[in-house]
Amino acid sequence: MHLSRLKRLTRTGCAVAMAIAVAACGGGSSTSSSSGNATIPAGLSVKSFDASFSVMSQFKGLTSAGKGLVGVILPDTTSSTRWVDFDAPYMTKALQEAGYSASQFKVDNAQGNDATELALAQADITQGATVLVVTPLDTTVGSQIQSYAQSHGVKMISYDRATFTGNNTYYDSFDNVQVGKLIGQGFLDCVTAWKVSNPQVFVLSGGEDTDPNAVSFAQGYNQVIWGNDTTPQKAGTTNSKGFTLVGEQIAPGWVNAAGGTIFQQQFTAHPNINATVEANDGLGNAVIQVLKNSGVAAKKIPATGQDATSQGMINVLQGYQCGSVYKPIYLEAQAAVALATILRAGQTPPSSLVNGTTSPPKGASGNQQPAVLLTPQWVDTSNMASTVIKDKFVSASAICSAVGASVCQQYNIPPNG
Repeated sequence: MHLSRLKRLTRTGCAVAMAIAVAACGGGSSTSSSSGNATIPAGLSVKSFDASFSVMSQFKGLTSAGKGLVGVILPDTTSSTRWVDFDAPYMTKALQEAGYSASQFKVDNAQGNDATELALAQADITQGATVLVVTPLDTTVGSQIQSYAQSHGVKMISYDRATFTGNNTYYDSFDNVQVGKLIGQGFLDCVTAWKVSNPQVFVLSGGEDTDPNAVSFAQGYNQVIWGNDTTPQKAGTTNSKGFTLVGEQIAPGWVNAAGGTIFQQQFTAHPNINATVEANDGLGNAVIQVLKNSGVAAKKIPATGQDATSQGMINVLQGYQCGSVYKPIYLEAQAAVALATILRAGQTPPSSLVNGTTSPPKGASGNQQPAVLLTPQWVDTSNMASTVIKDKFVSASAICSAVGASVCQQYNIPPNG
């Protein structure tokens, strides 16, 4: 054999042998990188996400293996500042960290219009979307988008608000019953801490007329406070702790002004009310304004909430609200992108990520859907600095300006943070 040919064969044989050895040993630097590994990250669960977004880089291989556009459609800019201030940038960051190029995803806002939201979904599918991440404005448009997506072979992730139709739909949110349970337990703890005697309770629930999540919230706090998840509870209901329910009413559509009017009427008719439960910070603040206008001092009549809004945190620090449920949006956004990336690559999400289900309220149409249910947190004065302030979910300077530097100092909140 010619010497030069022998050398070429020797080099080739060594290269093949090295490749076999690398494969047998689990790969080298090139094959073990996330960009070359089209598998679901080992140990992925709802607890894998944090404020660093570090886990998202482990999805680069799946992103490379997947096909089509990921279309993200948020609902509006008015119902909450979260959609613009947090969801859109967090979703974008999660997608970028997972290796998506600018041409592989879109983040849009429906501006509060059903027709616009449906049109955006249809446009995304026309442009090649294989997965949609949608926060439905309501159940009607959610079902319309789901039906259109299913007819085009597109998966849908119903983000923060559930859609109960079809067989290609997933739900990504926080555990709504657990949110309610945190409200209920926070309320009970507050009644004790504020030394409320013979609690006469009024409950102001959220928009159960339009929002299935609101039903779950109420089921959670009613279970903790009254021992069963019926909603609304009947006036006169009592518990083993000596609490009596004056009444539970629903603020239609989550409208804060309506909630304030309802409570004003109830407080006028039942001035013995000395403890209240509210389904979110907006309703809590509406009740607190009525109490303040009636001359009720701080730490006399508890109120509750969720969403950890700036106003809610101010009310907590001023002693009018017991606490609020914090739902870190950066967790929800990362979970949505993780799920979308797995579905886009044609793989099955693990049960440690899709860890639950969501079902339509009793009497409502639809079917149970698989769900990613994240863990919420109760925030009060004891952990405000280490949660919503640390995460910059609310502005420390704005809060401290409202409550005073001395109050912030008392709870280790940096006034200029």
